[in-house]
Amino acid sequence: MKFFHLSDLHIGLKLINRDFSEDQAYILDQIIQLAGREKPDAVVIAGDLYDRAVPSAEAVELFDHFVSGLTEAVPYAEIMMISGNHDSAPRIDVFRRVLQHQHVHMIGIPPQKPGEKIEQVTMYDAFGPVHFYLLPYVRPSMIRQITGTKEDGTSLSYDEALHRLIDREGINQEDRNVLVSHQFYLPAGKDAEQVERMDSEIRTVGNIDAVQADVLAPYDYAALGHIHKPMKVGSDVYRYCGTPLACSMSEAGQEKGIIEVTMEEKGTVHTRVLPLSPLRQVRLLKGSLAEILEEACTDYVTVILTDPLEAGTMDTMDRLRFAFPNLLDVRRQAPDTDKTPERIRAERAMDPYDLCLAFLGEVDEAQKELLQDVINQVSEVQS
Repeated sequence: MKFFHLSDLHIGLKLINRDFSEDQAYILDQIIQLAGREKPDAVVIAGDLYDRAVPSAEAVELFDHFVSGLTEAVPYAEIMMISGNHDSAPRIDVFRRVLQHQHVHMIGIPPQKPGEKIEQVTMYDAFGPVHFYLLPYVRPSMIRQITGTKEDGTSLSYDEALHRLIDREGINQEDRNVLVSHQFYLPAGKDAEQVERMDSEIRTVGNIDAVQADVLAPYDYAALGHIHKPMKVGSDVYRYCGTPLACSMSEAGQEKGIIEVTMEEKGTVHTRVLPLSPLRQVRLLKGSLAEILEEACTDYVTVILTDPLEAGTMDTMDRLRFAFPNLLDVRRQAPDTDKTPERIRAERAMDPYDLCLAFLGEVDEAQKELLQDVINQVSEVQS
């Protein structure tokens, strides 16, 4: 059994207000070509199909082109996809029962009532069945009817809710099982703060959405989405594939690709990364104006000028725009500092919770909890 694992397409994304549709179409066509060449038995997309809950007509048209292209390239493959935190679950779920007869499984809404289970697609090869469990992005409030609450009546955490939801599935350990999920799973032994996150990811205050990766243990492979940088969750078979295309400057220089998974008999799983080449790279350039102008290109570029402010010329922006037609941003390194690009990005991505606390001053624990809840709700609405 061979399948592709990809996620976080974020169709409709704008990179610092610059239209990204041509670049996304280019990379999606590349994925279609790879599918036609490698002939996977299934294609799995682990959430965040769109960048917005209400995508533009152009984004929907591009997604339609992509799915149509996949079904033509691999007409006998099962195409499986789930909603992520950026997607509108009801919109992804539309025509769910109709599409499955066309080998297309779009699962937007997780199980919410006691009698419902995680959507399952079973495929067969020479070694027997492979069960794909398709679990869209979950908030504890969505599944409260299934998972219940704590003994004192308070809500479960993300970690507790996901454990209860998955534990009730009664997975047959003798068969091969694959989980497709869009959550923040923590590698064993790691704290949430130790996991590198990209600027384009929506993060909850206090990392309250973190789920311990031990919940993945019943599965032979976990096709994960949500984290934008390729990452293993403590094992070669529990993986985030990352975005197929850089979605922010913090992803500059990352090698993007699709994970091709081959499952043989129970316990034997092989993976390899099929690299993707973007139409334009996302780059961060730092140096004097003269040094930077020597690197003229059509890539998406953010420039950090190290020249003293008084050395600036009236036509600096014109010269930069001429050298870099896809210029995103121009910054100047503050005098008397030697900040690395990483430090600059870290400061720009400062946690809004910490910023609010610094502004408010003295607050008690109840006020802190209220602040966390408000910021998380705002983040969810913006997604």
